[in-house]
Amino acid sequence: MSKESFHQQLAGLAADIAGRPLDDELDQWLNQHHGAGSPLFEQLKQSCIEGVAEGWLCEREGGGIRYGRVFKADDALHRFSVDVVDMQDIAGPHHVHPQGEIDLIMPIASEATFDTRPAGWCVYPPGSAHRPTVAAGRALVLYLLPEGQIQFTRA
Repeated sequence: MSKESFHQQLAGLAADIAGRPLDDELDQWLNQHHGAGSPLFEQLKQSCIEGVAEGWLCEREGGGIRYGRVFKADDALHRFSVDVVDMQDIAGPHHVHPQGEIDLIMPIASEATFDTRPAGWCVYPPGSAHRPTVAAGRALVLYLLPEGQIQFTRA
């Protein structure tokens, strides 16, 4: 798996969701069409596992979380940036999503959850905030952020 191939995989997904509101409807659509066990889900999960193993994903570490911005927002990704985190039984730093956030939850431990959600997609609307939490084991989480916007807070 190369970083360029990963970009191409994500560009296809970004084209499918470009211009859609980040809301419950998109959450349901992503889980219906690309949810856990689907070909795209499995392909992205395998790419992330390989990228972590090869060292080009999650190359930074802080507070017990491995993380990294893989791609800045660009036109091929329809202005989404891409981050991947590797978390195990931990809560990350509180932050706000000015334009929303789309998360792909990929448990490594089969029971692992992200913000209480199992494997699949989770869409946060614009203006939402959370302290991202992985429980019941280890998970990789891929974040798509419109224009790469995220605001870390002290909450």
